[in-house]
Amino acid sequence: MSRATSSPDLLSPAESAEYIGVSTRTIRNYIARGVLPASRPKGSRLVRIRRSDLDALMRPIPSAGDAS
Repeated sequence: MSRATSSPDLLSPAESAEYIGVSTRTIRNYIARGVLPASRPKGSRLVRIRRSDLDALMRPIPSAGDAS
């Protein structure tokens, strides 16, 4: 985890991309489209993303055994 990250629950776009296995550009596109919430600390250009928002972005893929 980067030293610049103040909380283990807040990730940079690069850390977020690594966490869910996509590119940084994809993370920035998700943010721009409103799919992924992000925030900036006051007076800063840094972007931070909550780990829980990344977890919520992922959805399970049903398998044949999951069919009811």
